[in-house]
Amino acid sequence: MLDTRTTDSEVPSPGTQPASAQRNTKFAPEVRKGLLGLGLGNALEWYDWMVFGLLSAFIGPNFFPNTDPLSATLNALAVFAVGFAFRPLGGILLGTLADRIGRRRVMLLSIMLMAGTTLVIAVTPSYATIGPAAGIILLVCRVLQGISTGIEAPLSTSHAVELAPEGREGYVAGIMSFYVNIGILMASLVSFLCSLVIGGAAMGEWGWRVPFIIGALFGFVVLYLRRSLPETLKEEEMATNTPRAVWKGVGKHWLSVLAIVFVVGAAQAYNYAWNVGLPSAARSGFKEDPTAVFALTTVLGVILVVGSWVIGKLADGKAMSRWFLVTRILAIPSVFLMLLYVQPGIGGFAAVLLGGSIVLVLNMTLYNVVSSSLMPKNIRGTGVALGYGIGVALFGGTASYLLVWFQSMNLTWIFPVYVAVLSILSIVFYLAARRSNGIHVGK
Repeated sequence: MLDTRTTDSEVPSPGTQPASAQRNTKFAPEVRKGLLGLGLGNALEWYDWMVFGLLSAFIGPNFFPNTDPLSATLNALAVFAVGFAFRPLGGILLGTLADRIGRRRVMLLSIMLMAGTTLVIAVTPSYATIGPAAGIILLVCRVLQGISTGIEAPLSTSHAVELAPEGREGYVAGIMSFYVNIGILMASLVSFLCSLVIGGAAMGEWGWRVPFIIGALFGFVVLYLRRSLPETLKEEEMATNTPRAVWKGVGKHWLSVLAIVFVVGAAQAYNYAWNVGLPSAARSGFKEDPTAVFALTTVLGVILVVGSWVIGKLADGKAMSRWFLVTRILAIPSVFLMLLYVQPGIGGFAAVLLGGSIVLVLNMTLYNVVSSSLMPKNIRGTGVALGYGIGVALFGGTASYLLVWFQSMNLTWIFPVYVAVLSILSIVFYLAARRSNGIHVGK
């Protein structure tokens, strides 16, 4: 079994070496290959998830009665949110399994679920053809995807942290976030190119299926790459990790789980507001040109990709806790930028979307590694996945719907207040958990 915390050469403990020495610690070839498989899986998850959100204005009328475009879009976003509601179940079931039988097999299962359900969505006939069955099939697929993604992001990051040499947590945060943002960028870019080539009318009829077919094919490629993932749990660790022992440990670290809920929830509420809610409001509420909206979300994707790489380099060898606190404090005032977009105008949409992108990338780069740091290794799969799933379900999955709904009622100001409060709570609970239970990755 691979010793996942060693490198090409023996190095002193990170506590005894300077940050510059930690940054020079090399990754073994097995670790690099493992990070690639884990990272591309994250890219696939976010590609599939974001494509659904970005194309909700087209998906809604195809799977639900097309009496009113806004109502159909809200129905699609409601199904989008249902998928989030099942993430905690995925965290409970697959997280416990990951701490019991190892990370690798669960990582393979999550990709199989995502790729298969994405393909089903791509080929399901519309409401006009099979009636209510179309919406039911869509709902079932989103439930299964919710279970899959309930483990994919938290466990892949935890797996990556366990694979990498100690002291390189900042780099891991950057590289995993880089792949996440590659997935987001791909979703925006593919949607933009399809809209540009096919046209808005054809996108509404059948063109929206093309990005889903691409996602399914991508998933089977990732499945092949993950076959050689190294396992980070030793045989003796798995032997003692009975479900009862795992959940007893999670219970002792309940404050850390609560902190993860808000660390994840605040970041995801901000993220989905920018990447899904604002574009959906622009297209459905303010009737902006879809091609222009997709072009701007693609620019946002580029900023996130480049920014995550840069932040990972800057944070490499540094204290994750300090970086987290600074970036989360910055999120509190920046979320109020969305109040500038209260009437039609692609210029106002661009200003808000890109203006909040820097703080967005700061928060999205670090939050998963910060969450992993709050749980000990033997219960990390379960504890992090549970907190992640609850946080995303309560605050991330509902963000897009809430933003569009508040805008439709001319109450846009409520949403940034909501995200600011979540950000403040995440800081409070993180500090409380760190004081009570300590941190188990980095410093």
